[in-house]
Amino acid sequence: MEKAKVYFSDLRALPGTNLPGKLKKLIRKAGIGEIDFEKKMTAIKIHFGEPGNLSYLRPNWAKAVADVVKELGGRPFLTDCNTLYVGRRKDALEHIESAYENGFTPFSTGCQVIIADGLKGTDETYVPVEGGELVKDAKIGTAIMDADVFISLNHFKGHEATGFGGALKNIGMGCGSRAGKMEMHNSGKPSVDQERCVGCRTCAKNCAHGAISFDENRRASIDHSRCVGCGRCLGSCNFDAIYNENSSAVKELDMKIAEYSKAVLDGRPNFHINLVIDISPYCDCHGENDVPILPDIGMFASFDPVALDQACVDACNAQNPLPGSLLDDRMHEDGFCDHHDHFVNTTPEAGWEDCLSHAEKIGLGTRSYELITVK
Repeated sequence: MEKAKVYFSDLRALPGTNLPGKLKKLIRKAGIGEIDFEKKMTAIKIHFGEPGNLSYLRPNWAKAVADVVKELGGRPFLTDCNTLYVGRRKDALEHIESAYENGFTPFSTGCQVIIADGLKGTDETYVPVEGGELVKDAKIGTAIMDADVFISLNHFKGHEATGFGGALKNIGMGCGSRAGKMEMHNSGKPSVDQERCVGCRTCAKNCAHGAISFDENRRASIDHSRCVGCGRCLGSCNFDAIYNENSSAVKELDMKIAEYSKAVLDGRPNFHINLVIDISPYCDCHGENDVPILPDIGMFASFDPVALDQACVDACNAQNPLPGSLLDDRMHEDGFCDHHDHFVNTTPEAGWEDCLSHAEKIGLGTRSYELITVK
């Protein structure tokens, strides 16, 4: 397979210019105009951010993409699917309220917000996965599958279960219905290191399935018969007391995300944008965000989501960690083992290469790319 083209712009905005305008220029240079948008319903998949988190993408970015789609004759809408975990995006009413609270309204973005898997997360379409090894039929939010054109607008950052979250994470996990998310997560079950647990109960507050209990010494334990493996407890623990003891399960999660992404993208025009800014160590699903682990880098765009994610992780690994961040803390711990990868160093129990390599294997894209800079 020949190299994919990935287009890049930095975040310099000289007098007379601005960053939304620079994003519009980037995606036009990257070829978004080659897609026939005329009267086409266009899903712009984005993460609206859990209220309390401030590292999610600002609505201004979404408006820039929606404006270009409308200029090309399309009918854009912003979309996401409901979450599996406790929070304010687990049903469509709370999800839309959260999106509005974080600034994603028709007035600020120029397009509507539609929660793709419906009121309770059960509005799903079964989509066969061509070449899938772990997923036969992906359960995708129906509104996403009903769209004529698909665009992903992704906040590239760290992630407690997959190493980083970029295009494939936003597409594969994000477009799964609640049942689809459970299917992707259900092979991995975390456990508790009793000696590290301090009994703060933060993990239990983040468990949507009542899988965490406490003994007479206030030490947590996880009931694997009730746990779905979503990883929320792992990400919420400040004492590194929760860990994933099944590394093959992490690999399966990554592979399922790739297969769900293929189900979403196969057979229709698609285009992808990664904004590598506010690189928090964990997902925007958290109701908080830690300081960035790396400096802001820029914006990337491509027709190939695999090449796009690879280019972004390469750009991140070329940066120096920010002092005072979780990554910096990890690198100064006793016994630190340098993996020469910022995302693995931040969350050693999570991986990311399996997702990209499997995506390449099943024909979703290529990890080989040519980086083209747009001034």
